[in-house]
Amino acid sequence: MTLRIEKVSNGRLVILHLSGRLQAEHLDELKAYMEDIVQKVALDLDQVKLVDREAVCFLAACEAKGVHLSQCSPYIRDWINREKAS
Repeated sequence: MTLRIEKVSNGRLVILHLSGRLQAEHLDELKAYMEDIVQKVALDLDQVKLVDREAVCFLAACEAKGVHLSQCSPYIRDWINREKAS
């Protein structure tokens, strides 16, 4: 399974609905997608089923930059928090 990205915008906020696996090999594509957005960005992680360490570090960095992570599964949230603490 690969990563799917669906973009939804209301003019002030762009929500990127992610589904599938978010792994290191997908990060360049996601970063490029996000760089083209000038509005505030939120990542909807409801349909993300698997992540690797690089993806978790990327999500932690995004959150530190003000990107909202919505519908993050408890295991991903816990992993992000542990990465931030280390």
